[in-house]
Amino acid sequence: MALLKIARMGHPVLGQIAETVDDPAHPEIRALVEDMIETMQDAQGTGLAAPQVHVAKRVVIFFVDPGRDAREGGRGEGVPLTVLINPEIEPLDDEKAPGWEGCLSIPGMMGEVERFTHIRYRAYDLNGERIEREAHGFHARVVQHECDHLDGILYPRRIVDMSRFGFTEELARALRA
Repeated sequence: MALLKIARMGHPVLGQIAETVDDPAHPEIRALVEDMIETMQDAQGTGLAAPQVHVAKRVVIFFVDPGRDAREGGRGEGVPLTVLINPEIEPLDDEKAPGWEGCLSIPGMMGEVERFTHIRYRAYDLNGERIEREAHGFHARVVQHECDHLDGILYPRRIVDMSRFGFTEELARALRA
């Protein structure tokens, strides 16, 4: 396993539409995922998409901490480390909610983004088995954020009020005041 370099905002790979993975069970995909997991854990992230490590493939990894899920509109169940290959998202209603997001590709910054609160997603795992889940709250937010990377979208493009975007340290100070 290896730590991979994380692409930062401005790198062309983050603006591309990622390629579909032909064989989710291919050993190269498994090796990529192992390196992505190590990289995400080292960076203390919640999710990571392959384009963020300079690989334009439709691969996402994430987990949801139960405590954060409960605080941010979820059911508090959390989600273990999950691999999604060629994911698709379907909003299950029109309700959206604002929430603060950060990104390993935009270090030290955060912004408030509206996301669907209830989605269904489908994908394949590393064995080529189909995954289908419903997600609420923070779980839904994480999946939408990571899947945006596969379409060349970084979260600042989804911010409606740019006064709600800035350096994490400054915004945290302002929010406490």
